[in-house]
Amino acid sequence: MRSYGLTRARSMGPVADIVERSGGSVARVFRRAELPLRLIDEPDRLILLKDQLNLVECAAREIADDALAARLSTEAGFASLGPYGRQIETTPRLDEAIVCASATIGSLLQSSTRLNLTVSGGFAKWTYGVTDRIEVGRQKNEMLAFGYMLDLIRRFAGAGWTPSRVELPGPPLAARAAIENVFRCDLSRGEAAMIAFPAELLEMPNPWAPRPGPSDADELPDPEDIVACVAHLIRLGLLDGRPNVDWLCRRLQIPRRSLQRELTARGVSFERLLRQALLDRSSDLLTRTKASVTTAALELGYGDPAHFSRAFRRWTGESPRGWRRSRASGA
Repeated sequence: MRSYGLTRARSMGPVADIVERSGGSVARVFRRAELPLRLIDEPDRLILLKDQLNLVECAAREIADDALAARLSTEAGFASLGPYGRQIETTPRLDEAIVCASATIGSLLQSSTRLNLTVSGGFAKWTYGVTDRIEVGRQKNEMLAFGYMLDLIRRFAGAGWTPSRVELPGPPLAARAAIENVFRCDLSRGEAAMIAFPAELLEMPNPWAPRPGPSDADELPDPEDIVACVAHLIRLGLLDGRPNVDWLCRRLQIPRRSLQRELTARGVSFERLLRQALLDRSSDLLTRTKASVTTAALELGYGDPAHFSRAFRRWTGESPRGWRRSRASGA
């Protein structure tokens, strides 16, 4: 069974800001990663986890900064993780925050990811791992996770807190001293990405006295739900014009016939999913923004507004202008 981990774009932290401040080209980084530049303005858009890893890797090479992943999450902080972060900030104690973070990461922020807390011999060990078979950028992704994990613990234990031990798997770090300076702790090599600290800290109360609030995020699809994955990737592709099936196959690293066969077995097709994505996006543009029909047509990859208007009428039975008027009047 194929599995495709997805993550919210916001999990990368302020990658565009740091690249720009460092004198790099943000456009070149996104182009090399084959991701739409407009993703910067849509942080809750879902992207493939492997693409997130690749983008961070491209950004690190662009500005020659092997400590970039550590800087991204450390600068952003746990609070930047949207609804996922806000939900965890409502917990009264550190142990509940870590348990909540571990239980909900796969549904609210990043699938194909595992966080796990164990307590033994007076020490707590919080581990992070990616379950997908992804190699490019894997170690940088673990450093990215460490920044968020350390920030969460320090919200309870204090900004000057230092973990007992932090272990990172993989090859020796090229910029170990710089990374340790960013994290403000020493790093050791280990079999898994892990932060260890005295178990007594788990009882630390939340100093911010948060008030519980509901999460306002849609849940991520199951990594094995290829239809949902394809639907999200098509919406992502619409940020950069009109995605085609070859673009999608390249993203998923799957032959065209194999993809078509898997979609057909589930009663859908690429064309049908694309049509639904176009309808959803055009409806949003017409009802939630002031975009003209011409602007909407161009954004959705139509060279001629008349072609878009005919397609929209086939989908809805109304012209784009008629649709907009009826929604504005509450009809």
